[in-house]
Amino acid sequence: MLLVSLLGLWGSLYLKSKGRYEAYNGLVMEGIRLQKIAPPMLFLLEKLKLSQRVPFFLFKIQRTVQKLAGDRRGGDLARLFLAEMLSYSWLLMTLGSLMTLLMGGDGSGLLLGGILAVLLPAALINDLHRKVVRREREVLLELPEFLNQLILLVGAGSTVQQAIKHCLERRKEEQSHPLYRELLQMQREWESGDSFQHAMEGFSKRCGIQEVSVFTTAVLLNFRRGGNDFVLALRDLSHSLWEKRKAVSKTLGEQASSKLVFPMVLLFVVVIILVGAPAFMIMDL
Repeated sequence: MLLVSLLGLWGSLYLKSKGRYEAYNGLVMEGIRLQKIAPPMLFLLEKLKLSQRVPFFLFKIQRTVQKLAGDRRGGDLARLFLAEMLSYSWLLMTLGSLMTLLMGGDGSGLLLGGILAVLLPAALINDLHRKVVRREREVLLELPEFLNQLILLVGAGSTVQQAIKHCLERRKEEQSHPLYRELLQMQREWESGDSFQHAMEGFSKRCGIQEVSVFTTAVLLNFRRGGNDFVLALRDLSHSLWEKRKAVSKTLGEQASSKLVFPMVLLFVVVIILVGAPAFMIMDL
């Protein structure tokens, strides 16, 4: 009965959403795999009015998605991500109902499907936050390197815009890096007519990291003065960013060493067994 209800619900939502969400077909986001069957769940989300019922949760998801995919159509990508979660839950509940039917009414299949239907969306949200943390860590590790190059070029007489453009030209092979991807977007904005200040503010907003905000503030406050004052301000900032990078690197090293503890213990147990087994065999003899 539940299986029929789930299939009927899907069919009804599909008919109501058919051709309604074609604009979502062109959206690209890492991790989205059920985009082709998302329209029914997008329609369900629209009818549930989540933006009014759980605005804080929706805003948090949207903010996280924007950090990964950029500001453009961030709201649509957030809704697509939520539709992906609901699609997985529906599929798992349907498979659980089918297993119950095939096992002659045993409720274990439905129970398993229900548990997975709750756990998998939670795992998707957790994975999304892990990706954001990894992105922020990559930006923090690379920002001091970029700032050092900027200081050298500005100290040699280049303007800030010229220095940033030169740094990006030298890092063409790293355009997929989150920091250089956002810097390239910033360069496109000021070259297309936006003011340098507006482009810098957009760069800071897209990154959403405190250290980047400090960097953009320092640049905007000092770049018009130029000369030694600007270079000294950037050097002070560079020192603090290198200290932050050392702290992040130390944390990564501690995490890596902690992950090696279990394999080392397992290897120690295997060695003990290999060494002790002959002794026990001799004692038995």
